Amino acid sequence: MGAGHAHKLYRHGHSPVHDLPAHCKLAATLAFVVVVVSTPREAVWAFGLYAVLLAAVAAVARIPAGFLLRRLLIEVPFVAFAVLMPFVAEGERVQVLGMSLSVSGLWGAWNVLAKGTLGVAASVLLASTTELRDLLLGLQRLKLPPLLVQIASFMIRYGDVISDELRRMSIARRSRGFEASGIRHWGVLAKTAGALFIRSYERGERVYLAMVSRGYAGSMPVIDEAAATPTEWARASTLPLTALTVLLTAVCLMG
Repeated sequence: MGAGHAHKLYRHGHSPVHDLPAHCKLAATLAFVVVVVSTPREAVWAFGLYAVLLAAVAAVARIPAGFLLRRLLIEVPFVAFAVLMPFVAEGERVQVLGMSLSVSGLWGAWNVLAKGTLGVAASVLLASTTELRDLLLGLQRLKLPPLLVQIASFMIRYGDVISDELRRMSIARRSRGFEASGIRHWGVLAKTAGALFIRSYERGERVYLAMVSRGYAGSMPVIDEAAATPTEWARASTLPLTALTVLLTAVCLMG
């Protein structure tokens, strides 16, 4: 299973985090996110410690803060949703800077922002230190359904191909003097989408027949089957286990 191109989130390096097997990092990231989501929203200090843990991982992986922060912009829609919650939620109100805000809305906004930002940051760190091919192999080693792994593999592999096809169609339209400038051109754009779908479907059929002719029987061959060592699992588990310790401490203090 190969994907011969690197994705934009990946940052090449040779740090201890980069060298960990992908399935170890996937399991550690999932466990960390579960711990973060399970943390009571009132334990504000715990979320600060989680952020420090991720910052430590980023430092070990030699991921610049600017690189990480730019890729956190993907959560802007969630931030916008969280900002609106104190204004639209009902219940007890409190005055903040002359504005009447809902107490439950403020806690809800904090909950979304804190847990969402930490989850996205953990995912960005995973993507920044793991190549796509290794991520797919990691999912396969974690025994995810093979069909889902193959769908993800083909989506990644042929996403650029479909984008190039759409770009060529756009150039062909412009070379004939077409410029979409209003609702009257939606019909042309709809036909373009239909043609792109048909071409993609036909390409998929040709690729499938080519794979079958080369011995494809429902699963992709795995060339590298190296298993993670206990030491690598222990290194990967440092993040979620430390986060779990923080969660248990927070629950004890609040209990």
